[in-house]
Amino acid sequence: MSFPLASIGIYSSVVFGVFSSTQRFLSQLRHGDPAAAPSLGDMTLASLVVGVISVGIGTPVELVKTRLQMQTQPYTKANIKQNSTAPGSSVYRGSIHCFRTILQKEGIPGIYRGNVAMLLRDVPGYCAYFVPYAMFCDWITPHGSIAPNPFAIWMAGGVAGAVSWAVCTPMDVVKSRLQADGVYSKQYKGTIDCILQSYQNEGLKVFFRGLLVNTIRGFPSSAAMFLGYELCLRTMKGWQSETNP
Repeated sequence: MSFPLASIGIYSSVVFGVFSSTQRFLSQLRHGDPAAAPSLGDMTLASLVVGVISVGIGTPVELVKTRLQMQTQPYTKANIKQNSTAPGSSVYRGSIHCFRTILQKEGIPGIYRGNVAMLLRDVPGYCAYFVPYAMFCDWITPHGSIAPNPFAIWMAGGVAGAVSWAVCTPMDVVKSRLQADGVYSKQYKGTIDCILQSYQNEGLKVFFRGLLVNTIRGFPSSAAMFLGYELCLRTMKGWQSETNP
């Protein structure tokens, strides 16, 4: 539990930080003012940048999480000796041990296993995250308001999360299968091979497995994420204006 909680905070900080910084850079480049309202194209480009950069940080985190979630038995020396190749048997005793073991056995390529699938998931996924948020936020905010109210932020963030996960789910299935592969047996040669084998064995529906759960989960988590981000940003801007009137 501690690993996902710690990693999601760092990961989200990078994602929102890169998106905001890229937007400001593009506004400065195009309009000469970093505070200028970004265009739809600028938001899309900033989302693409976030998707690419997030893979470098997110792939090892997702890999460790996937490998640990596969373990259905507690880690003991007896289990390691007797059932090291049985599905669900314990291989790792924690997140640090998991990361170190993968690095020792598979090297840097092993740590970034599934990075292509994650890139194909996150680049369109973040476009379907930030752009719908901005559009829905503008739509739900009453005309004449300077900034959206907390309810509008919460609702727009929830919708963005649900839409994003609906877009991400097919490649998330592929990413998870690739990252789980190799612990107990080796099945896939790469991203394309995983897609083809999954389709041939289970049909098109396999790529939408977990779609409902992902979209339902994505609404409250993203709503809370955007609300927390926007409120913190407003608070810090208020402190800055008081410090530098």
